[in-house]
Amino acid sequence: MADQPNRVALITGGSRGIGLGIAETMAGSGFALAINGVRAATETAAAINGLRERGAVAEYFQGDVSVSADRQSLVNTVRGRFGRLDVLVNNAGVAPSPRADILDANEQSFDRLIGINLKGPYFLTQLVARWMIEQRKSNPEFHGVIVNISSVSATEASINRGDYCISKAGIAMATQLWAHRLAEHGIGVYEVRPGIIHTDMSAEVAEKYDKLIAGGLTVENRWGEPADVGRAVAMLARGDLTYATGNVLNIDGGLTLRRL
Repeated sequence: MADQPNRVALITGGSRGIGLGIAETMAGSGFALAINGVRAATETAAAINGLRERGAVAEYFQGDVSVSADRQSLVNTVRGRFGRLDVLVNNAGVAPSPRADILDANEQSFDRLIGINLKGPYFLTQLVARWMIEQRKSNPEFHGVIVNISSVSATEASINRGDYCISKAGIAMATQLWAHRLAEHGIGVYEVRPGIIHTDMSAEVAEKYDKLIAGGLTVENRWGEPADVGRAVAMLARGDLTYATGNVLNIDGGLTLRRL
């Protein structure tokens, strides 16, 4: 079997955007990284090499989290490569295609989005949780961590992307369910809700949010960056936050802060 690093993290959608920001921060915390995505390995090579340049053991595993066979293959392949898994970061997600008023939205977009954003992480968590429980039985000192990357859209209604909001609200409940179920096995489950973050997904609405931020939408008067989310996830992955399973971290610059 290949070299055995101390702790291993699987990050879905980890080769760009928020996922890459998470991976880069995790690399700095000494984790070996299993990066998952749907793009071909040739398209992610620069990102993977960048993680290796940071000193991390990093491997890319192609697969679609919305597909059952791909999820099982992903877990099997990570297990074969690393022999262990300490952290799962459910980050992979897509926006509606196209963005549309809920009066005009279509089922094809809804099914695709729910499959990737909600069904995929729900059942990938199931597979990983079973493996983590197995590791816990073999080693009582093992403490797994699962982090779901949600969105402020879990609670903030956007009528031009209803399916996205529904998927993130579902992730919020899934976090609570898994936190409840897995606590007895020493596995912490958390939700991180990013706000307006600079990524390729937000690029098409950048002008809109530039104006909203300038107008006071957020308390901290700037866009969020993938590294902001990455630092929160790394804290959870390292185990720096204790006695707090099931909790939500809002990385949104105060967007959801209630104000008068």
